Amino acid sequence: MIVSDVPFEDLRQRMRTGGVSIRTGPVAARIRSSVTAVVKGVHLHYAQHPLLGDDAFTDFHVRVDPPLGVRRWFEPQVLFSVDGERPFTPLPSDQGFPMLEWGLNFCMSALCDQYLTIHAAVLERDGLAVLLPAPSGSGKSTLCAALAFRGWRLLSDELALLQPESGLLLPLPRPISLKNQSIDVIRAYAPQAAFSPPVTDTIKGTVCHVRPPADTLAKADERAKPRWLILPNYVAGSPARLTPLPKASAFMALIGQTFNYNVYGREGFRLLADLVDACDTYGFTYSQLDEAMAVFDELSRTAAVHG
Repeated sequence: MIVSDVPFEDLRQRMRTGGVSIRTGPVAARIRSSVTAVVKGVHLHYAQHPLLGDDAFTDFHVRVDPPLGVRRWFEPQVLFSVDGERPFTPLPSDQGFPMLEWGLNFCMSALCDQYLTIHAAVLERDGLAVLLPAPSGSGKSTLCAALAFRGWRLLSDELALLQPESGLLLPLPRPISLKNQSIDVIRAYAPQAAFSPPVTDTIKGTVCHVRPPADTLAKADERAKPRWLILPNYVAGSPARLTPLPKASAFMALIGQTFNYNVYGREGFRLLADLVDACDTYGFTYSQLDEAMAVFDELSRTAAVHG
């Protein structure tokens, strides 16, 4: 069963009471909320995700609900909790679905040390993965969304999960987060995509989420081999250009984007070193998505020819 098999009103009732358990790649979360915007977000963005039975094991139990007291009616807010703990301060109630997504990112980055977790978008073609580690404002998510709707399989918009035993990257297929100008850019570039209503005045500005393409969910158990490590940077007016990046520089950039590097210690150093060694490493500047897609398509074609 998948989420879209459940009528909206039934989903709303289940999320108000015991919650629903949804699998995303290697983990499952039980999500409970009485906030209509959250239910609508789950109904839209997780429509193709597996819906587990009530007795299934779940890695996280999360909730997004209004706080008790007068704040339910006066400037309404929402709170995120995981397993009874509240890691964040309240947010305005219209930010309920973004708060759920940020909260699930927190769960993965802070509580899933069975994987080395890197702040990076990850996409795959022909079994080979490209990692796009970059800070906020670099154009990472815009580039990721464009690639996901132009023939690259989305593994994750935010979190690269490196499996220590195999050195492979695991899918974590969840909604793509866009903000500010990139929302209209991707609306025009991928009109077939399903968007949530924009939410204004968040800590990140105006945010919006995009449902992952259907083929992403169809291959949600297929791991990918790291092949390219590319640091993207949107520069207005710049042509799409790859610049070879020294592996030492790529390694240092990865350390700064790895959430649990300190947990792994010496093993974390080895894992990141092996990851960098397995990849061609580049810096990438771009401004036009069509030009960027041509560059990435050429990378894929070259890899297919030379192996």
